[in-house]
Amino acid sequence: MTIPRVLIVAGSDSGGGAGIQADIKTVTMLGGHAMTAITALTAQNTLGVQGVMPVSAAFVVQQMRACIDDIGVDAVKIGMIGSAEVAHAVADVLEGLDTPVVFDPVMIATSGAVLADADTIAAFTRLMRQATVVTPNLPELEALGGEAAVLAHGPALLVKGGHADGAEVVDRLLDRGNETRWSHPRLETRHTHGTGCTLASGIAAGLAGGLALSVAIDRAIDFVQVALRAAPALGHGHGPMGHALGTTPFYPILAARDRTGFDVKAFEARWS
Repeated sequence: MTIPRVLIVAGSDSGGGAGIQADIKTVTMLGGHAMTAITALTAQNTLGVQGVMPVSAAFVVQQMRACIDDIGVDAVKIGMIGSAEVAHAVADVLEGLDTPVVFDPVMIATSGAVLADADTIAAFTRLMRQATVVTPNLPELEALGGEAAVLAHGPALLVKGGHADGAEVVDRLLDRGNETRWSHPRLETRHTHGTGCTLASGIAAGLAGGLALSVAIDRAIDFVQVALRAAPALGHGHGPMGHALGTTPFYPILAARDRTGFDVKAFEARWS
């Protein structure tokens, strides 16, 4: 059995709504194996980021190499970087890989906390040159210099429309002169923490599994929409999404019976 292997380079969210935690849940729910290189530890919850502890560039690289050299990788997702030094170190590792890269240029958390300084944003240019697709929201796109500036570095560009006004949210993929649009009604909810991380990781999981970019985006957008609707309403601020989609994935394992001879009926009788 071959499982898509996704290496996630991002920060940890102690509240479990975004960052590495959202990435792992997304890749797992979409059938992939998630590996991680953590760039920073954060103390945060639904109300905001209370503290950040950066991880050294050398140790970020060590985490990446440990995964790549043993398990292998079918796609890379990059989220919060933390510093210009880490950005360049990650870029150095990516130069030796021939694999799809999804770059989510995280700069500002949902709560408004700044997660990338000017030097780090400047260093993003190397990552954009190596990316298959870059997935900024509208404020991040402005900080990167606009659509033309991003496309000049060579990647496809997915412009996320969640920060725009209006009853409809429109996401636009610009790829080699073509534009593809996805439109869906805006959900009026405060439980949107981790939407960008989830979308980018969903795209990476799709690319790792061999999906075309537009198909991977299509599936990832659908997953975000369902996870938003399944949000468990936790916390007093911007709450996490419902990555498990309102289910307990431990239970529906009927397919395992054919592969392992597992006694599903006995399992359900005990735990249902």
